[in-house]
Amino acid sequence: MQSSTPTFTARPFDGTLSPATFYCAPGQEEALARLEWLHDQRQRFGLVTAVTGGGKSHLLAAAARRLGGAGAEVAVLSLAGLEEGAWIEMILDRLPLDPASRADPGRPWTKLEARCRENMLMERTTALLLDDLDRGPADVIAGVSRLVGAVEAWFSRVLVVATASPSAVALLPAQLHTQVAVRIDLAPWNEADVAGFLAWEGERVGATEPLFTPVAAGAVARFTAGVPRDVVRLARLALAAAAGAGLASADPTTVEQAWCELFPSPVAPRPVSPATLPMVGPAAAEDAAPAPPPTVRPVRRLWG
Repeated sequence: MQSSTPTFTARPFDGTLSPATFYCAPGQEEALARLEWLHDQRQRFGLVTAVTGGGKSHLLAAAARRLGGAGAEVAVLSLAGLEEGAWIEMILDRLPLDPASRADPGRPWTKLEARCRENMLMERTTALLLDDLDRGPADVIAGVSRLVGAVEAWFSRVLVVATASPSAVALLPAQLHTQVAVRIDLAPWNEADVAGFLAWEGERVGATEPLFTPVAAGAVARFTAGVPRDVVRLARLALAAAAGAGLASADPTTVEQAWCELFPSPVAPRPVSPATLPMVGPAAAEDAAPAPPPTVRPVRRLWG
């Protein structure tokens, strides 16, 4: 079916971490509920794990909004690539300190303790959401352990939520494992989750037609294995290709073509040596053309 290029009220599949673009699938809703429980029960440490692209960062952005709505003072910080000793200063930059406190020449850790004390006296939680704990500088681990395990009263209203990849969690110190009140493992989306996300995104951007046919939505789920970041990337490219072809909705063929553009196969056919050809006569090897090895396109395996 041919149609004119659709118009949207917002950019579809923009890939930003804005809470407005956060799709709350059942797994994400359960994760947010557990983080709210940590806040309500005055627990000190929550750990979120997911594969790369599994939605950890976007979940923290949504959690910041939820916890802020519950009255917490929230600071979100990505730890990847930071230099050692820089993270506390960056946390302080994200907290609403008064001018006198911000200009205080004291040590950053002392200033953070003072802010936690102020919030404790106002019966307000200081929520520090730290993304990529496993990729941060070495001093972060000791600092987090101090925050969540300190016995001083001014740390009683501190909540630290950190994210890490599942493979790196085992490398964290044993003491930190014992301090985790709740561990949340974000699983990839299933086909129903992906279909729900694609339909929700269409509603969010004001689409008058479904962005993907039902079969195409299933193809997106199978190609990406439900990893949210890959779902967004594939959907964005497939939707652009469908618009370029004048399609009202992306179809399975368009999804396949987009997938091949995003993730071209790194395996090239290997040349066949004449020595491996069957010898039927002196000139057989000269006349025979080496046949390329059989290949099976991934889409056939997924749809077969």
